Amino acid sequence: MITLSEPPRLVRPTTDVRTSYLTGEQADCLLLGTDTDWLGPASTDFDAFVAARDHDKERWKVMSTVYWYVSAEHYLGTLVVRHALTPELTVDGGHIGYHVVAPWRRQGHATRMLELGLEKARERGISRALLTCDPSNDASRRVIEKNGGVPDEQLGTDLRFWIG
Repeated sequence: MITLSEPPRLVRPTTDVRTSYLTGEQADCLLLGTDTDWLGPASTDFDAFVAARDHDKERWKVMSTVYWYVSAEHYLGTLVVRHALTPELTVDGGHIGYHVVAPWRRQGHATRMLELGLEKARERGISRALLTCDPSNDASRRVIEKNGGVPDEQLGTDLRFWIG
């Protein structure tokens, strides 16, 4: 296992983790069988790719902030804070979404990343955050519960939890 030279932290997207970001996201796409076409343009002009993410922006019909979870030159994952909820996000998505890229999973990073993400949400005035996860995603459910997630009714196909 790789020893990190500094504790991971949430930062706005940065060019400092170019190689690690691209290889981590490519590994995830290949594992999940999802589209990798976006990686070509991202790798060609990573500065522009980062600039497009390094500001609050409307995503999922609400303002959102993207953070990357990094340690020195290592990219470990992404966390998104959605500043509000739409009816769709109350069923699937919630206030915070996160993922840890495959090489860094099962090491406690998601739990710490969500803890830091909840702080970022509170800074945005979100005192009670909704998180959702697929019922089959035991790892994500445990991460949410470790951060104080209280189960709520299940709407649609996802489990819902409130924190705060």
